[in-house]
Amino acid sequence: MALHPVVEQVTNRIIQRSRPSRSAYLAHLEAARSHGVQRGALACTNLAHGFAAFPPSDKLKLREYKKPSVAIVSSYNDMLSAHHPFEYYPKIIKEAAREVDAVAQFAGGVPAMCDGVTQGQPGMELSLFSRDTIAMSTAVAMSHNMFDAATYLGICDKIVPGLLIGALHFGHIPGVFVPGGPMTSGISNKEKARVRQLYAQGKATRDELLENEAQSYHSEGTCTFYGTANSNQMLMEMMGLHLPGSAFITPGTPLRDALTAEAARRAVAISQQGGNYMPVGHVVDEKSIVNAIVALHATGGSTNHTLHIVAIARAAGIVIDWNDFDELSKVVPLLTRIYPNGEADVNHFQAAGGPGFVIRELLDAGLAHDDVNTILGHGLRNHCKEPFLGEDGKVVWKDVPAQSADESVLRPVSNPFSANGGMVLVKGNLGRAVMKVSAVKKDYHVVEAPAITFDSQEDFMHAYKAGQLNRNFVAVIRFQGPRANGMPELHALTPALSNLQDAGYHVAMVTDGRMSGASGKVPAAIHVSPEILAGGPLGLVRNGDMIRVDATTGTLEALVPDDVWHARSMATADLSKSHIGMGRELFAVFRQAISAAEEGAATFPLPSPIPTTVPLHEGADSGEIMPGSDEDFLFRTQK
Repeated sequence: MALHPVVEQVTNRIIQRSRPSRSAYLAHLEAARSHGVQRGALACTNLAHGFAAFPPSDKLKLREYKKPSVAIVSSYNDMLSAHHPFEYYPKIIKEAAREVDAVAQFAGGVPAMCDGVTQGQPGMELSLFSRDTIAMSTAVAMSHNMFDAATYLGICDKIVPGLLIGALHFGHIPGVFVPGGPMTSGISNKEKARVRQLYAQGKATRDELLENEAQSYHSEGTCTFYGTANSNQMLMEMMGLHLPGSAFITPGTPLRDALTAEAARRAVAISQQGGNYMPVGHVVDEKSIVNAIVALHATGGSTNHTLHIVAIARAAGIVIDWNDFDELSKVVPLLTRIYPNGEADVNHFQAAGGPGFVIRELLDAGLAHDDVNTILGHGLRNHCKEPFLGEDGKVVWKDVPAQSADESVLRPVSNPFSANGGMVLVKGNLGRAVMKVSAVKKDYHVVEAPAITFDSQEDFMHAYKAGQLNRNFVAVIRFQGPRANGMPELHALTPALSNLQDAGYHVAMVTDGRMSGASGKVPAAIHVSPEILAGGPLGLVRNGDMIRVDATTGTLEALVPDDVWHARSMATADLSKSHIGMGRELFAVFRQAISAAEEGAATFPLPSPIPTTVPLHEGADSGEIMPGSDEDFLFRTQK
């Protein structure tokens, strides 16, 4: 199938836009690459420190400068269900590496916080900053220069993007991402949402709410709704950084352990010493980034990835913006119904056909690039597979079924749930923002109502509980951007807004904060950029202004005469309470340095050129193929 013209057009535009920074990035990769084991650059004292605690057999391999060493970088902690399984993964990885005559070393841990625990709490204001902290922690782990490949153990919201950003700054080193898998299904998502709304109305007790939540989140593994954590896993599949079909295999099962062992063996195989060298910086390119955006739309994934994919791309020298997301969303059909876009969870999605089914459908429809590098080599079609446990206890892969096992959850491109991905760019005199409407009924795609401004979600909830919001309105939640308070998610508002909508009111939310993949059925224009502290016009809104939020035309407007609008002064707020306490004072440098939401809310710059003497491959005319480029890399490896 020929590539869809819009996918091709967007990809070519990204390639052209990114040429200077991508070229600089690839030059960095080539300059960092060592021919031979990476630890060969270390002095004897350095190396002796690096293997002092290891068993004699592993120590011998590390001394010989012949066998690859695989880093283990993990987000393990035992408080959070999604990260709990990683406790025993290092042992599996080390044993599997030894089986193929290599060594695996636990290089370092990265922090892992849970938005589900910190939601509505001061700690939530560290959440977005934790992504770049994780990237820096990954860099610290890899900085010992002992490693020829890496396994990256992560699963949840900021952890996988942070790990990948860190990995891309060591992009000359191959890497395999190792998921933990989802917990088994608890009570239905419909029942969970019902009790949450009753509690918001004062019709359920705290004990009833806690029991409801405990039945939803009941064992190790990631939450089963399709928020940012599980969107991460789908994107790693689509970008070819997972072993095929490994995202949604539950922890504590023989197949999960076999996949973890196989990930270690694959990391060895794609090291330079393994003979199939495939560094992560050449897996993540412009085409794989487009594939990630396409998969996000096709599965109704988290709006957080309008930040994270941008930041991941920047780390690889690739420049994308929300226009790219918007144009792709218009042509990519929605193939899944997973909560909050439907009643099913990711275990139902996996049983219906899972990631491999989605990837195959997108490739067959010309909506994704097949000609990309993955950890299996070249070609994304290698990932249209489903894992099973073989008789020898190792993984075997089979083609995904031709038909979905449940078309209420997963459908082919020929019969989608909707013709587009349901993620919309809205813009106007309030700035630029993102809306996710795949779970919003069409009756609510356009809301025009008076503004009510709030400077925190607590202020909103006070007004709601006081009965002051029983009317049509647009809630403008201000001072929630990354510079102001770290851009927290505002999930606490979802049950209250849902109740008001269910009562027949036309309500919407506009904010420079976040809502994630759990924004649900209420129209929300989020990530408004620029934020108020960067001069954004959201600070000009006053109570009573008519606000139009229109997902059908992409409009985000305050219907205020121009002369009145431009005569206004910017709103102010005392943000000191968000800058001190719960460790927030330690992140002042992030608030000062962070970029706009549309630039990924990132604290690191695009790659800049460095002097390089990397030669062109033999026989190439000067300038024909750029040193270190993807084309040059393929020439070298294929030769």
